[in-house]
Amino acid sequence: MEHYATAQQVFAGGLIFARLGALVMLIPGFGENFVPVRVRLSLALLLALVLFPLVGASVPPIPVDVSGIALAVIKETAIGLMIGTILRMFMSSLAAAGEIVSIQTTLGFAQTANPTQAAPSTTIGTFLGLMGVVLIMTTNLHHLFLSAIVHSYTIFPFTKALAVGDANALAIQTVSRSFALGLQLAAPVVAFSLIFNIATGLVGRVMPQFQIFFVASPLMVLLGLSIFALSLGLIGIVWIEHYRDLLAPFGG
Repeated sequence: MEHYATAQQVFAGGLIFARLGALVMLIPGFGENFVPVRVRLSLALLLALVLFPLVGASVPPIPVDVSGIALAVIKETAIGLMIGTILRMFMSSLAAAGEIVSIQTTLGFAQTANPTQAAPSTTIGTFLGLMGVVLIMTTNLHHLFLSAIVHSYTIFPFTKALAVGDANALAIQTVSRSFALGLQLAAPVVAFSLIFNIATGLVGRVMPQFQIFFVASPLMVLLGLSIFALSLGLIGIVWIEHYRDLLAPFGG
């Protein structure tokens, strides 16, 4: 090993790879389940080699005992998991919007496998999740991911203790923002559903003999999906801007 790299260089490269490996396994776009694990780890290894000249000098000396080395690796892995999980959590805003739209349009029973989530989701939620991944790639937001990875070594240097409390607070804030954003994205369909249900209720009271269910259900699906399709462009714009704001604290 000494013929190609010193022990300190190998230790520094291992710490960089530990953080990047955990992060690349989770970030949207690169870390999707349909991307093979070997491809993701190969990308993390390539990024570690690229970042080594930039951050390798800031790596502390090798600890004298094995436990110190293990703790350093665990700390870097935890930082990568923390950043990747927070970025992944925000994807749940699209899943929440899809769930709300599906419930309002009586399509909540239509479940499909969502490759961007760990569990099956509604068909509309799966569609919005895939749309989010496409928007990330087409708007070059994945370039901001790479910038955030580099800047993470300034926010979370090797010599600084892991801020567990701040990470928990940020995770809670991200989840709450995701749910609120999901409700905002589905607001046009929710408003239509409220007005439509009130109107059908009034018709049912005025004309009790009228088969309101057989007329209202197809109209709810047709008009609800039409409003959802018309607002789809605005949904993408609003969501991608919020994701860009999420990356701002990480230097993205």
